[in-house]
Amino acid sequence: MRWQGSRRSSNVEDRRASGGAGMSMGALLPLIRFLLGSNIGRVVLAVGVAAYFMGFNPLALLEPSSAPTQQNLNSPKEREKVEFVSAVLAETESVWSKIFSEHGARYKEPSLVLFRNSVSSKCGFASSQTGPFYCPADEKVYLDLGFFEELASKHKARGDFAQAYVIAHEIGHHVQNITGTLGKIHNLKAKSRDLSKQNALQVKVELQADCYAGIWAHYMQKYQILEDGDIEEALNAASAIGDDTLQKKYQGHVVPDSFTHGSSKQRMQWFKKGFEGGKLSSCAFEI
Repeated sequence: MRWQGSRRSSNVEDRRASGGAGMSMGALLPLIRFLLGSNIGRVVLAVGVAAYFMGFNPLALLEPSSAPTQQNLNSPKEREKVEFVSAVLAETESVWSKIFSEHGARYKEPSLVLFRNSVSSKCGFASSQTGPFYCPADEKVYLDLGFFEELASKHKARGDFAQAYVIAHEIGHHVQNITGTLGKIHNLKAKSRDLSKQNALQVKVELQADCYAGIWAHYMQKYQILEDGDIEEALNAASAIGDDTLQKKYQGHVVPDSFTHGSSKQRMQWFKKGFEGGKLSSCAFEI
């Protein structure tokens, strides 16, 4: 991907130095309720409060390792990753602004939050184990740069366009949010008590986000930003993080009813639909 000479986005929020310090109140309240539910829990809570007033923060035991050092944050490799993310985000802004304008609407640009280890959002507290995610409550994409290393080492999905696909997928969720798709799916899931049906609805959301990432890739090809092998990198990443592939890898068997993102084949197919069609209509699905 030819990104070095492209524009950088002004919507990148860098929280890497904080390391996600401090649990959000939304994440802390369930823990307090749980502790209050038993005698032992109340004792633990009392000890924790006493320790806090003695100068020790007991929540530090619940949080990941310390934030990265300033030296690591300023390393050439880390700086290049930040520049890359900013460049990709800028390209998504250009593409989706153009598409929305053609439909007589204005594209509201999201922020992208960079973090290391853990982070607090309006959707709750998340660790790096959560992976990249979009929070509709604050309209922000959250990304731990360490995920790119995991994508290459654990999932064998290497290349800069594999990483760009991940960002474009999360931006796809933002498009769904501002067009009302996420709200409709949320309401349908809330009405159903059948977990398999809820999962099936979520799969549709994720596959459409893959399709929207494909639309973005379509424009990257049109603008001659893609290089040989880029689309293969994106398809390899889509395949590597398909539900069936991950379930086989980590539990040895596949449970289709538990899918939340779609199979490897589906994820590749929907990315291709967006890439080849290049239009919002290419990604439509029935609810």
